[in-house]
Amino acid sequence: MDSYLRPADLATALHALGAARFRVVAGATDYYPQIASARTDERMLDITALPDLRGIERHPTGWRIGCLATWSDVVASPLPPAFDGLKQAARQVGGRQIQNAGTLAGNICNASPAADGVPCLLALDASVELASARGRRILKLADFIQGPRRTALRPDEMLLALHIPEHGGVSRFEKLGARAYLVISIAMVAVWAKLEAGRIAEARIAVGACGPVATRLPELEASLIGQEPTHATIEPHHLTPLRPIDDVRAPATYRRHAAEELIRRTITSLTTSSELAA
Repeated sequence: MDSYLRPADLATALHALGAARFRVVAGATDYYPQIASARTDERMLDITALPDLRGIERHPTGWRIGCLATWSDVVASPLPPAFDGLKQAARQVGGRQIQNAGTLAGNICNASPAADGVPCLLALDASVELASARGRRILKLADFIQGPRRTALRPDEMLLALHIPEHGGVSRFEKLGARAYLVISIAMVAVWAKLEAGRIAEARIAVGACGPVATRLPELEASLIGQEPTHATIEPHHLTPLRPIDDVRAPATYRRHAAEELIRRTITSLTTSSELAA
């Protein structure tokens, strides 16, 4: 069997996945650097020739982002303010070449604890659509990513699309690294919220790079209801779900403090006007 396939239709791609083990690649901006210094015997299934998988479309119940949609596609799409945080993250993923080639689906399947797109998508309550020759299934993103480099994707499946419900609101994203761009984050925060009369009526907050997977903070989300964004209170117990580690980029205590400060800044910024859609 060929070690590299580039099918022209989805049925052929799914049949190949059912017949043998393949690594599904599109932009491969995470995968190729991993194998640059070593020979790989993995079969590769290049899905970049598949039609109709790149689009970002609005449906009656929400949005569908195809698995070939790139970071640049997200930035260029006329998405509502709820996606502003995702656009902020998209502008900070590597350089322009990476943004043009790398896909949101690949970022999710790579399942890095520091994947920039994951906190934003968790805050948007995203789900993933998985497809195989046997059929399709939908999983919440929080259930799909199971640990560092580990997902619920079965050997014969590929991630076909992301689904994000229509829920209005606004979102913001903040990250901290050794420099502003082209860096793995020390901590990152995504916040989505609905504001009514200047107060938070609903909120979702996700933190990345502070544990084995990006994490929602449900106690903090509940405590914010009724508060003004500029006077939001964050207590130590609100950060209990975080599991930061010590590594070469930062000690765990610093990551936790950084996450708290990023949360505060991101919540405060909800009240500012957004120019991200331009």
